[in-house]
Amino acid sequence: MAKQVTTSDAQSLNLYQKLLKIQQEVIGLGKDSKSFGYQYVSGSKVLEYVKPLMNQYGILLKQEIIDIENTRQDYVTKNGAKSEILSKVMMKFTWIDAASGERDENFFGANGQNDWEKGLGSALTYAERYFLLKYFHINTDEDDIDNPSRTKSGGVKMSINKDRFDKALLAIKAGTYSKDALTGAFTLTDEQLKELDNV
Repeated sequence: MAKQVTTSDAQSLNLYQKLLKIQQEVIGLGKDSKSFGYQYVSGSKVLEYVKPLMNQYGILLKQEIIDIENTRQDYVTKNGAKSEILSKVMMKFTWIDAASGERDENFFGANGQNDWEKGLGSALTYAERYFLLKYFHINTDEDDIDNPSRTKSGGVKMSINKDRFDKALLAIKAGTYSKDALTGAFTLTDEQLKELDNV
């Protein structure tokens, strides 16, 4: 469980320190959506975890489209001919510290293909989701340490290896992860439970 940061604490940090705090607090996310047989982390889930931290630290993310390339895609499905738009976008994502005005600019490209009026929207949604995942190095494996979807879904618990367990203990000591989250997501050995009790 993350420590609650006071307004004065947040104001004492510069932009990169605030971004690091967000990276430290979101360890990983479980895949919660499925499309065409592929599982992925939805944009709404990413924002559910990242946006409250952005608000807490007073950070804005400005999104600008630098370039768009739209290409018509014609193909045949089992239901007949279909036409869609493939939208390729180049974007600039700018982190802004609302208090100091400090900025960090990042260029990012993404593609999206959908019905005629939806191609651009698909590309923009994809860009935002993956920019946040990649910027903060957020894991999306199903057995991530910080995977609330997995624990809520009632899935079978997995064992946790020593390296990952040690990292979880460090996160618990730092106040960025909780004992309940660890025991809820993984089956621990008697030895690991003893170590956990001593934290």
